Amino acid sequence: MALNAEQKSEIVAKYGRGENDTGSPEVQVALLSARINELTEHFSQHKHDHHSRRGL
Repeated sequence: MALNAEQKSEIVAKYGRGENDTGSPEVQVALLSARINELTEHFSQHKHDHHSRRGL
């Protein structure tokens, strides 16, 4: 359910200002958006997973 290291590094490479730029707003928004998209897919399949929904 969580993003793996490869997915995170792809997002950082695409939106980051530098190679290891994980703190810029662009990267942070992109990482949160990717996590929300994954959780949205999860919730469409598991409608009663209230614990994960609360963590969102």
